[in-house]
Amino acid sequence: MTLCIGIIGTGSFSRLHAKLLSNMKEVQVQSICGTSREKAEDMASHYEGAKGYNHLVEMLDSEKLDAVYVCVPPMAHGEIELELIGRSIPFFIEKPLGVDQQTADTIFNELDKTNLITSVGYHFRYKDSVQKLKEYLEDTSIGLITGQWMGGMPEVSWWRKQEGSGGQFNEQTTHIVDLLRYVSGEVKEIYACYGNTINHQKYEGVTVPDVGSVIIKLKNGAIANISNTCILPSSVGEIGMTFYTDKGIIKWDPDSFNIIEARSKEEKRDGIEDPYLMESEAFIYAVRTGDTTRIHSTYQDAYETHKITCSALESSLQGIPLKI
Repeated sequence: MTLCIGIIGTGSFSRLHAKLLSNMKEVQVQSICGTSREKAEDMASHYEGAKGYNHLVEMLDSEKLDAVYVCVPPMAHGEIELELIGRSIPFFIEKPLGVDQQTADTIFNELDKTNLITSVGYHFRYKDSVQKLKEYLEDTSIGLITGQWMGGMPEVSWWRKQEGSGGQFNEQTTHIVDLLRYVSGEVKEIYACYGNTINHQKYEGVTVPDVGSVIIKLKNGAIANISNTCILPSSVGEIGMTFYTDKGIIKWDPDSFNIIEARSKEEKRDGIEDPYLMESEAFIYAVRTGDTTRIHSTYQDAYETHKITCSALESSLQGIPLKI
């Protein structure tokens, strides 16, 4: 049976997912919904039989969809998910879940009344290096963790506004926060310090902090520090995590992880699998069969990550530690 998929959004991630879906067996990219019909029809023209829409309700009323991909900027989340939940349509959404806690709370509470299949695009979870890292750490006592997402300022205007993206820690560094939970355990308490140092002078209309550091206490007793900045020039950056354990030091980045022990040093390179493809395959399999065990991040799981990133902003504004 061919699954008919709708896609909301016409940006780079919408196009990425549409291309991957179009190459899957018995999967049809059926419709695209954008901020303008012109954009939606242009994207739809690349997929045989697909139609473009500029109103969500019109698309959902006109098409019989088995699932929907929601690939919109953070500030656009909320009504879309609630409409899909009301129609019992499974959905895959790109992170983050929104720009505030209230939006995610509302969606979470509505989902809690259903058994609807969901997936969130924390694609690092599907990487071979992360699965190996998770397996290694299961038999290891972690004391200290450092993480970073260091890069430049994205070009899109909504990212530079707090009300548009929720800030770098919410929009980008959420990947590192999510990995912390996934491989190390749940969070108990946080304290965040954010600053505006350079970008508000270089670019017009910037309201997001451009540097930040968050101290995190895990329920298992480990301490983590996750920092980020968006002041670096293009093509310069650093993304990764370091774990200090009773066995030694483990360094992870998106391509590999290194294990440094007392008498050995081992590098494990990442596999060739595409994590974006793997997360979609897991979601499509769940929609087709009802088996959700291949999905590594449901909405309910991602909600726990979102609580941390939202609490970090609140901690920075209040200047105090906050319990999660």
